Amino acid sequence: QVQLVESGGGLVQAGGSLRLSCAASRSIFDINTMGWYRQAPGKQRELAAVITSGGNTNYADSVKGRFTISRDSAKNTVYLQMNSLKLEDTAVYYCNLNRVYGVDYWGKGTLVTVSS
Repeated sequence: QVQLVESGGGLVQAGGSLRLSCAASRSIFDINTMGWYRQAPGKQRELAAVITSGGNTNYADSVKGRFTISRDSAKNTVYLQMNSLKLEDTAVYYCNLNRVYGVDYWGKGTLVTVSS
């Protein structure tokens, strides 16, 4: 079993920045993707950003140019640098790890609140 531990959420003013981190509890050799999803109050969970084992990235249109996903493969850790935060970025952010044969792992989530 793999646990994903997220950190870095909190309260920030609009226009500010936060950096989220997600570390896997053990080394995994068959990672397909790691990514960040988010769920705002009353809305469905949606993809924010994802990075493949090869380093390719994909972003939701709403965060392009403001968020950057990166990873440290040696530490099995993925990061999400969030800049120019907007009120609508307020959500619980969940880390996801997808293995090549389709198994998904999820973190418990970290709350990001953007205030005016």
